[in-house]
Amino acid sequence: MVHPHIQAVTDRIIARSKVARTAYLERIAAAALPTPHRQALGCANQAHGFAACAPGDKAVLRAGSGASLGIVTAYNDMLSAHQPYERFPDLIRAAAREAGGVALVAGGVPAMCDGITQGEAGMELSLFSRDVIALSTAVALSHQTFDAAVFLGICDKIVPGLVIGALAFGHLPAVFIPAGPMTSGLPNNEKSKIRQLYAEGKVSRADLLEAEANSYHGPGTCTFYGTANTNQMMMEIMGLHLPGAAFINPNTPLRDALTHEAAKRAMAMTAAGNDYTPVGAMLDERAFVNGIVGLHATGGSTNHTLHILAMAAAGGILLTWDDISDLAEVTPLLTRIYPNGAADVNHFHAAGGMGFVIRELLDARLLHEDVQTVAGHGLAAYATEPMLDDKGQVKWVPAAAMSGDETVLRSVKHPFQPTGGLRVLDGDLGRAVIKTSAVAPERHIIEAPAKIFHSQEDVQAAFKAGELNHDMVAVVRFQGPQANGMPELHKLIPPLSVLQDKGFKVALVTDGRLSGASGKVPAAIHVTPEAADGGAIGKIKDGDIIRVDGTNGHLTVLVEAAEWATRPQAVADLSAHNTGVGRELFSAFRRAVSSADTGASIFNKVIA
Repeated sequence: MVHPHIQAVTDRIIARSKVARTAYLERIAAAALPTPHRQALGCANQAHGFAACAPGDKAVLRAGSGASLGIVTAYNDMLSAHQPYERFPDLIRAAAREAGGVALVAGGVPAMCDGITQGEAGMELSLFSRDVIALSTAVALSHQTFDAAVFLGICDKIVPGLVIGALAFGHLPAVFIPAGPMTSGLPNNEKSKIRQLYAEGKVSRADLLEAEANSYHGPGTCTFYGTANTNQMMMEIMGLHLPGAAFINPNTPLRDALTHEAAKRAMAMTAAGNDYTPVGAMLDERAFVNGIVGLHATGGSTNHTLHILAMAAAGGILLTWDDISDLAEVTPLLTRIYPNGAADVNHFHAAGGMGFVIRELLDARLLHEDVQTVAGHGLAAYATEPMLDDKGQVKWVPAAAMSGDETVLRSVKHPFQPTGGLRVLDGDLGRAVIKTSAVAPERHIIEAPAKIFHSQEDVQAAFKAGELNHDMVAVVRFQGPQANGMPELHKLIPPLSVLQDKGFKVALVTDGRLSGASGKVPAAIHVTPEAADGGAIGKIKDGDIIRVDGTNGHLTVLVEAAEWATRPQAVADLSAHNTGVGRELFSAFRRAVSSADTGASIFNKVIA
């Protein structure tokens, strides 16, 4: 039996979602066929589908005897995390042939790098790229010639977009195949120090570039615990990866063997096999609750307060920020990975990794064990780690009994803190999210005068001019999805960290995003309603006293009620955000996007 608090939250999600979930399950059941759908296509349709195949593959598809596996890939060789995927289609094709079927690249999806676009105009496309990826996934699978699909993607918006797209084809089995993190480079805390010194003008741009290049130095995911690696944790704990697959480095024998096994497993899960497992049925309310528990237990990215809502909605499941907040109350923090500590994900994996975390959470009854996964029934299979046997085949062994490094990974009985590091804030400024796991306890409550900005560049300019050397809540508004696409605001962190280190009381309030690398400054983010939608954040003036209370979950402005009620809404000229770097193509997205607390999705109204 799962913990009563976890069960209570799960039950209310099930009750809230009943109508939408029932309709979704009926829809995917109607789409499922006992024989491959391609056999129902016209002859010309089928011929187009296998025209370019090798003779053996063509014969299998013509006969209809073997399963056809679609590969949806986010490969490109600019992104370090996705460059290793160049080799994966050949590995998957070989595995599919061994299983008596065929694998084909069904289509590609865009994969932009937030690390490259940080602070640039292109970042205003980042959040919307998630929904573009979902649309691209639908196009890739729309030919209806596949019996299952594998998904190659890792980074920030890419995995959530792929999940949304996969759930649109929820009658198909789906396996997500990671490529793994790059090997460790310059330690993350040293990189952070160089960034801060650069913000203070104490080191040169050449020094900064050298530090960054030594941090991001090879193929694989960036090693800090931001959204990309939170994605990998979540895919594993929700059962979409093979056990232990998340954090194996690229281009290693074990990585290749896991890719081979994942493809074979996808083939076995088709309707023609003995273990039909449609992804839309597999990802139920319990699976999403497990994902949220994993988010809290590992101190994962705040971006998932948007993404997990959007992913769940694609499967007819209605999650709320309150669900996320309430699950944090009983979930202990088991990891310290940068920015919540000094270690990177390679250190986490070496200390015991996902197998240790899942075993600990299962033993504490904080996860639903009785779920379907791509490895079969039950999450207990994920309390393991993969290794190679003497024949080079994958075998799974029990997860480590003890943490290999208690500065990085701890048991439920000896956590870093008793509850998850993510809270929802409510008050007269609306709703927001705060990540407290990286923030010192004495800074969980900040009360200070507001300083208003309408861009992160304005904050930087004021900092460089020496105008911010005082207690302050920086209010950075008109950064929400309707205003400019809700870019991440990482340029804010170095100057605000400097001010905090000088001894000033500092916090951030914004309707924008900071993601999983938000660091040590208390930040109330994703404020909703956003300023561009008439939110109360648009009424704040310089000097208003703002209280950010991450302990009790409040976000308030200490202004007389009568004055506040009559205060006008600020306006901002957002025209500069409407064109350039492709932003003009996304005007329809800005008009259609839902609020942050419903996933900031263009599909919100359609799916609901």
